[in-house]
Amino acid sequence: MLDPGRLLSIAWRWAPRLPETLVRAVLALAADLVWVRRGKGVRRLESNLARVRPGLSRWGLRRLSHAGMRSYFRYYAEVLIQPGLSGDKADARVRAVNDGWARERFAAGESVVAALGHLGNWDLAGLWACRDLAPVTTVAERLEPEQVFLDFLAVREGAGMRILPLGKGEGSQAFRGLTKDVRAGGRLIPLLADRDLSRHGVEVTLFGEKARVAAGPAALTATGQAPLCTISITYERLRGERRRRAGAPWGILLELSDPIVVDEAITGRDRVAAVTQAWVDSLAATIERAPQDWHMLQRVFVTDLDPARDAAETGGAA
Repeated sequence: MLDPGRLLSIAWRWAPRLPETLVRAVLALAADLVWVRRGKGVRRLESNLARVRPGLSRWGLRRLSHAGMRSYFRYYAEVLIQPGLSGDKADARVRAVNDGWARERFAAGESVVAALGHLGNWDLAGLWACRDLAPVTTVAERLEPEQVFLDFLAVREGAGMRILPLGKGEGSQAFRGLTKDVRAGGRLIPLLADRDLSRHGVEVTLFGEKARVAAGPAALTATGQAPLCTISITYERLRGERRRRAGAPWGILLELSDPIVVDEAITGRDRVAAVTQAWVDSLAATIERAPQDWHMLQRVFVTDLDPARDAAETGGAA
């Protein structure tokens, strides 16, 4: 029997050649089957969502996790067909809010660092940003098997993004690359940061509990060379003319926060902690509004973290 990594690689070869409606239908069915089985990933998702909506009944939480798995597999369906997606359709699938201030910074030759959560379709957001906002530099976690990582890398580089690999022992190298591009100016540096891959993350309060997230976004802006914002990405139903132009029933809403501001008197590690808590609060507001689009099937809350986390979760400090 083929392993999941091999199946995903095969899907990447064939999905762009198939009708998009078929790819979406197959992945929606897969989401339903995985949800019904209620394996480890679904149980972890429900545990995380219970923190977002603590008042839900058991059945209410199950309904929410079902919507979450549908959203999660929707992301995979869209990534699989992205290599064959036209620029016009990609543009029609994205609606950006509050991006005016960032465009002014890019026009002035500055870079902008953005903290992202595992929300919506961040790969489509990256494709749109490369086309319509600014050149993108980001990191990508090394995955096993390696071919899956290479397939994701091909999709992202094909969209125009500069990708820095992030695996065990590569954190410092990736951070140097990010810093170089921040200083070069005129680039968007988005980092998926709502999960710490390194054991060197920042402890924050998330939905009333302690959680550990990445230090990278705050550390990159510690020198004051680039502003930091959050970019929240959630799904929205498309209708009418926009749906016709997009050729799809779903698009994404991409919301930039204003630049994160904290008290200038706070310095050093305390400043990194304060900035990190500020962007976490910003993303948490979006997660609370659209919890079904938070694709967090891993441990993030401190009470859930296993001291012996497996090697896949100990990548690097960035």
